[in-house]
Amino acid sequence: MTDFEFDIVDDEAIRGGRATDAYFDRTTAALEHAGRNPEVVAEVTADQFPNGEFELFAGLNDAVALLAGRGLDVHAIPEGRLFDGGPVMRIEGSYRTFARLETSLLGFLSHASAIATAALDCRVTAPDSQLLSFGARHVHPSMAAAVERSALVAGFDGFSHVAAGDLIDREASGTMPHALAICFGRGNQEAAWHAFDEAAGPDTPRIALCDTYTDEVDETLRAVETLGDRLDGIRLDTTGSRRGDFEHIVREVRWELDARGHDDLDVYVSGGLGPADLRTLRDHVDGFGVGGHVSNADPVDFALDIVEVDGEPAAKRGKLSGTKQAYRTADGAHAVGLVDRDAPEGSEPLLEPVIRDGEVIDGGAFSLTAAAERALADAERVGYGGRN
Repeated sequence: MTDFEFDIVDDEAIRGGRATDAYFDRTTAALEHAGRNPEVVAEVTADQFPNGEFELFAGLNDAVALLAGRGLDVHAIPEGRLFDGGPVMRIEGSYRTFARLETSLLGFLSHASAIATAALDCRVTAPDSQLLSFGARHVHPSMAAAVERSALVAGFDGFSHVAAGDLIDREASGTMPHALAICFGRGNQEAAWHAFDEAAGPDTPRIALCDTYTDEVDETLRAVETLGDRLDGIRLDTTGSRRGDFEHIVREVRWELDARGHDDLDVYVSGGLGPADLRTLRDHVDGFGVGGHVSNADPVDFALDIVEVDGEPAAKRGKLSGTKQAYRTADGAHAVGLVDRDAPEGSEPLLEPVIRDGEVIDGGAFSLTAAAERALADAERVGYGGRN
């Protein structure tokens, strides 16, 4: 038995404001000492003005869980909408109420939005393919649910992490790793495929991994012979250092399956894939497992800035003062303006109330299904073609 514990900041520390940068403790103490607690408007932004580089907003569910029950009013862009400059969230209330929550709030939004944006890059690149998130192994376990949920916001079809599925009420996907075949030994791949088939539940697809020891075509045809009609498909996860021209390999496997009357079998690929790989392979495979490209996305550089104090515009140098609204214009662009001015003609305001006087407003803003539908619809509306 070990006395060591995991390096995980718990829920109590996050909700209690202990998961904060030290200078927010100093700020709160100074304001308390001075008897000062102004009513403020604060906005979460990445860029002040639109520049044509859209990103996908995610992490709202955690942000709302953090801010609810504190007497605040909060507006936000619905999860699954694209943003390009200006505020994605607005908080109104007494500053000391939420000052120490800024660090956690930005962390929730920054990582989730980055992961969702990277996942959307894959989704729009391979719109007709099945996409599974395989990247939980690249991040701290405490972030696994955020990774998988953010991928689903962008329209991914599934994910691999079991405990994340418990948290977001979705079942994890997955079949077999190379380790299973290796445990049976070289030349005994058939035993591994049999064991997997016999142990897996009836609802688990029979997808055989076919590149552990020998040529991908060889193992694929052996898997077909071993499992016969019980086989649903095969997966290739050949390491990049050994696979050479992956497109050629995949096309060869598909050819040999089709030549033997197995054109109904699905072919899946995984292993260090990004949008460029998906673009090359999407016409030859049925689905992709995408890992590090999604989970390792660089966080969006969100900041939280006070823009109004006791009813008067206020901002530090380089930031725009005054309470703002973001809009989707009639032609699908993004616009930002002061909330008390006329909106662009034919535009749609994006920031909606999610918390009023501390109470969460239930408008479907936190539904994963609704968020994914919004993401795909908004991507089409703004003409988002993905990056890389």
